[in-house]
Amino acid sequence: MSEKALVLHELGAPENMRWQDWPVPEPKADEVRLRQTVIGVNFADTYHRGGVPHPWPVPPCPVVIGFEAVGIVEATGQAVSGFSVGDRVAYAVPPLGSYAQVRNYPVKHLVHVPDDLEDRQVAALLLKGMTAHYLLHRTYRVQPGDTIVVHAASGAMGLILCQWANALGATTVGTVSTEEKAQMARSAGCHYPVVRAQEDFVAKVREVSGGEGAAVVYESIGKDTLQKSLDCLRPMGVCAAYGHVSGAPDPVDIIHDLGRRGSLFITRPAIMHYVDKREDLENTARGLFDAIRSGIIRAHINYEYALKDAARAHAAIEAGKTIGATVLIP
Repeated sequence: MSEKALVLHELGAPENMRWQDWPVPEPKADEVRLRQTVIGVNFADTYHRGGVPHPWPVPPCPVVIGFEAVGIVEATGQAVSGFSVGDRVAYAVPPLGSYAQVRNYPVKHLVHVPDDLEDRQVAALLLKGMTAHYLLHRTYRVQPGDTIVVHAASGAMGLILCQWANALGATTVGTVSTEEKAQMARSAGCHYPVVRAQEDFVAKVREVSGGEGAAVVYESIGKDTLQKSLDCLRPMGVCAAYGHVSGAPDPVDIIHDLGRRGSLFITRPAIMHYVDKREDLENTARGLFDAIRSGIIRAHINYEYALKDAARAHAAIEAGKTIGATVLIP
């Protein structure tokens, strides 16, 4: 059978994705066939489309990208257990292929969607929410009273981090690019939003922390901010460099950049390593779903496009014109 999908024919511009028929074979033994209802858009999608280095490799073109969606199970492979036709399910890790009406997906990383949660909110929050969960609870366990830094604090990921960190009792310094985005970050629990072009976020961190520095920096900008992110850490602080929207950062000198600054730690966390075990996946998803139910975090879905118009979504995200989350409707 075949269904419509947005197919990337050449790495590069958003216009290289074309709306066309795409084959959907019978699911393998460990797969289910999904008819997708809502697809999440993530900045990493633009890396995959544009050929920017990323921990998740992209198969050769033509290829369907995207790695987050909610859908309904239409068929199951012969070895599948725990999932049945008609189940509402979601996923947020590769294999790529979510920019499609219908696709096959392995059950190893599939989760059931609770009845009390909506498809749109889960599609907007699953990847980013599970990422926030491990960043705040495992990469560095945020404690009450910690000063933390969240870059791109008004983006979909940043808003979740700010909301959740606030509930954990942290004091958040968030960086943004405009006053409008500063207000958005503040409304999500960011105590000190800093417009990067107007104020030095390192100085703000030192001021807020009484000169000590931040316990952790959630670094998603990359090349433009990494060295200053290291500057604002306290001794033995953690730089969790989980994204690089301004480009891959320059190499880090472990003696000068880390040792002389105070025995700092730097890590490049990626979700597939934190949820590879079924137990970790279920615990992380459960933590996210509980946070949604309790009102700790909510989806800020400010942009909705038809799947065939995803190129417009990519252009807006790369231009820095978006605030909050973007979803696609097949």
